[in-house]
Amino acid sequence: MISMTPPERLARDLDWNLLRTFLVLADSRSVTDAAEKLSLKQPTVSSALKRLEDRLGKRLINRKPGRFELTAAGRLLYDEAIDIHSAILRLGTVIRDVEDEVSGHIRIVMASHVVSPLFDATLNRFHSDHPRATLSIEAVASRSALTAVAARRASLAICLVMDRSPQLEYRRLFREYFGLFCGPSHPLFGREGITIADLAGHSSVSFITDQMDDALRPVAQMRAEAQLDSRIVGTSPNLEEVRRMIIAGLGIGPLPLHVVREDVERGRLWRLPPYETPPAIDVHVVWNPHAKPNRAEAALLAGLINQIDTTPMDQRIYN
Repeated sequence: MISMTPPERLARDLDWNLLRTFLVLADSRSVTDAAEKLSLKQPTVSSALKRLEDRLGKRLINRKPGRFELTAAGRLLYDEAIDIHSAILRLGTVIRDVEDEVSGHIRIVMASHVVSPLFDATLNRFHSDHPRATLSIEAVASRSALTAVAARRASLAICLVMDRSPQLEYRRLFREYFGLFCGPSHPLFGREGITIADLAGHSSVSFITDQMDDALRPVAQMRAEAQLDSRIVGTSPNLEEVRRMIIAGLGIGPLPLHVVREDVERGRLWRLPPYETPPAIDVHVVWNPHAKPNRAEAALLAGLINQIDTTPMDQRIYN
């Protein structure tokens, strides 16, 4: 009988489902939260975690009242399990990609209501060139989009960026400018000659990321200068919901100028000061260079980067 080393025995005996459960646990707030995501009962998930810890001989998660976080061993296992998970997900695509025609699935995570003719043109050309490839687009908060790309759960992100991780690659897709707006029922709607001082004291709505320490810091500064930061009555990570609250009259709020141009023209929104030097926000394409892309992912990313590189920046500024 051939004698096996401990790592070889571990490779033979370790159940992949335990690692999959661990990945979900690592991205959850509690065992109960993970159980809901997995559609399992809480004792089943707890038992799986215990079996994995017993098999590895290491405590992987510190779980005490008010505390649920990875140990040092848990963080190391998480990084390795991400690689294993990515490899397993690629198996079917790798086999299909032996064919000449590019196929595979692309998962894009992006900030809500990204309006970019360049991105749309890239999707159009990609689908024409590779009709067998499939893709999904999910609108999420920018921070969640970056987390998904870092964890290799998404092919690429199109989102706002505050702090850059050395583990990811970034390319500016476009720049947009934000203004302040109110809805038809607001007392400032339709008024000419308004100054920024006239906005002081009014209630406001905004994005969750509209904070001095987050991606929309320039927008937060604009609201602060208008003295709108003391009465925030509604927030959302989704542009459409912020727009809804503004139109509904909950308060004054920031929106990208080019996205709501039609709303202004149709009388659904009214632009308020400041009118000059509106805050600029850059939207980036973000991907993980350590992930091994399938052929569809590689083709779309290459096409998008080529579009960016061959389109002057002044054509990628929307105002």
